[in-house]
Amino acid sequence: MQRRVFLTGSPSATEGLGKRVGERLLPGSVVALIGELGSGKTCFTKGLCAGLGIPRKQVNSPTYAFVNEYRGSLRVLHMDLYRIDNVDMALDLDILDLLQRAKEGVAVIEWADRVVGLLSDGHLEVEFTVIASRKREITLTGFGEQNCRLLGELEGP
Repeated sequence: MQRRVFLTGSPSATEGLGKRVGERLLPGSVVALIGELGSGKTCFTKGLCAGLGIPRKQVNSPTYAFVNEYRGSLRVLHMDLYRIDNVDMALDLDILDLLQRAKEGVAVIEWADRVVGLLSDGHLEVEFTVIASRKREITLTGFGEQNCRLLGELEGP
């Protein structure tokens, strides 16, 4: 396990960090986003997808659809579990099948803290803490060799 903490002072900086992460993702990556409403999860995802060649205007939070799929250099399954109360609800919505389908691409899961027990040992956890209206502390924790290497490649504090 490896952990890196970043401070961002604007939505564009949060998006930029996401882009740097997205540029380094490999097939089978699972990115678990954790943070309160409005903390920057979707903004980060827009950047992550941009790093995979997906235009930011195509990316939006699938709160009511549960999952959006985007095509770039890798296929991205973007899940939003805001409306999920527990693991059983996620299982009823076939989250395990979605994670299996994402093995050839990338799974990005907003509100992942609700299903963390279902995630593989090799996921990247991204936790957002609101410091001020535009300032965020973003803690990236890499589980598994691939994600630890990714964190080592990221520039910045």
